[in-house]
Amino acid sequence: MTSCKSSYLFLLLIVALVSCEEEQPSVEDYIATPYTLSLPDDYAAMPIPEDNPLTQEGVDLGHRLFFDKRLSGDNTQSCASCHLTSKGFTDGKRFSVGIDGIAGPRSSMSLVDVGYTSELFWDGRVNTLEVQALLPIEDPIEMHNTWTNALDMIREDELYPELFRKAFNIKDKNSITKEDAAKAIAQYERAIVSSGNSKFDRVMRNQDLFTPEEFLGWSAFTDDDPFVPDAECSHCHALPIFGSDEFSNNGIQEAQTLEDFSDNGRGAVTGVAFDNGKFKAPSLRNIELTAPYMHDGRFETLEEVIDHYMSGGKPSPNKDPLISAIATNGLNEDHKIALIAFLKTLTDPDLQENPLYQDPF
Repeated sequence: MTSCKSSYLFLLLIVALVSCEEEQPSVEDYIATPYTLSLPDDYAAMPIPEDNPLTQEGVDLGHRLFFDKRLSGDNTQSCASCHLTSKGFTDGKRFSVGIDGIAGPRSSMSLVDVGYTSELFWDGRVNTLEVQALLPIEDPIEMHNTWTNALDMIREDELYPELFRKAFNIKDKNSITKEDAAKAIAQYERAIVSSGNSKFDRVMRNQDLFTPEEFLGWSAFTDDDPFVPDAECSHCHALPIFGSDEFSNNGIQEAQTLEDFSDNGRGAVTGVAFDNGKFKAPSLRNIELTAPYMHDGRFETLEEVIDHYMSGGKPSPNKDPLISAIATNGLNEDHKIALIAFLKTLTDPDLQENPLYQDPF
């Protein structure tokens, strides 16, 4: 009887030990390290999706994917080809050109502080970075590849399977999906943030001073001084990002009717005729580096941009009334020069030097 009881207790102990082992994570499981964004003092917390939290391993993987030209159909272009660090994460071209030499219909947008926007592209047709990151690889006028080919490269690469394991706990390289790759790229793009060390930021922290010219431009930009004409800028380019998720017709194309725009912009997304010719107000941070300007890159210089707004823009049925108001507010050449001087205080030299934003290959 005692022997049977001992055997029974021994059996229970074995079962308990096995159960405990089953409850423990596998030794192959990998828990990624949370990534903390370094943000300027006046920035709010960045909205991060629950199903794609920022991790050090995810950002590192996204960094590599962002610069990897093998994701394109002929191994010549990466995401970074159209978003150059030296040009404020634009490409300096009026229209970006893909691997087949075909130019796209619009200018490349900056990715600085892109994690704060919920309306992506000039027309706002996508509202998450995870979806956005899926598109360029298969776009026939951009990287012109297939995700099937891209995933084959990723799975056979010497490093990627291990990097995906560390970022997303993917043990079998054949289980890596395009959604996993897009999540990593999205994490990296959210990590592209202003350093908070532009002259503007230093002035806001009382660590520097505007010149008289820059201060005049600041006053015109924000309408803070009743004795300085309002340039109406901050309505669409709101601090601290100096942009917004709003869409407007800023009068760069003359149109007799709502159907006369060469690019319907937001209207092509919403299907609402009154949205035709409206485009997103991009961030002005690093604007000195991101020429040419506007969705179609029509202006080569900031002088041309300010001249356009001071003229009141071209007539069209849905032109933003603020654009017309600028022409009657009393701005002159001195104000134009001052506005440009102020805009140049938004240049972020530390952003260009950050190793996270350099080619890892």
